[in-house]
Amino acid sequence: MIKVVRARQGKQSTLSYIFVDGEFICYALEDAIRDVKIKGETAIPAGQYSLILNAYGAMNARYKRLFPEFHKGMVEIEGIPNYSYVYIHIGNNIGDTSGCILVGTSWELIDGDYELRKSRKAYISLYKMLIDKMAYDAVCVQVDNQMLDSNGVI
Repeated sequence: MIKVVRARQGKQSTLSYIFVDGEFICYALEDAIRDVKIKGETAIPAGQYSLILNAYGAMNARYKRLFPEFHKGMVEIEGIPNYSYVYIHIGNNIGDTSGCILVGTSWELIDGDYELRKSRKAYISLYKMLIDKMAYDAVCVQVDNQMLDSNGVI
């Protein structure tokens, strides 16, 4: 099971922790959680969704050039009501999200919003784990809102 645990809310960003089989793997960054969706600027709703490989489109072609030795398609989060083409990919700030989930090995709070660092490193590690799991079985991601309080406790 893949789990995205949202823990911190910036002005326009949401910082999460990604776990694979209960083990912390990396941080995630999404747009803000909103009651009313703004296209490309809203985190996906909490819930459980399927992961699939999408081997079509410009982003897939770009990643295939970046990672020819292991890229098999974009990891897409499927079945989100009123959302499409939501990928897990590389990026550092909310300007890179387009409604998708970015990954990184560390984070910083800058001017009230979260930014990720070493995104490429986190992506490669997580992608290889997900591809291995997806080769043998259907894989789901559980997205939960569990915001930290002011003392840093969920």
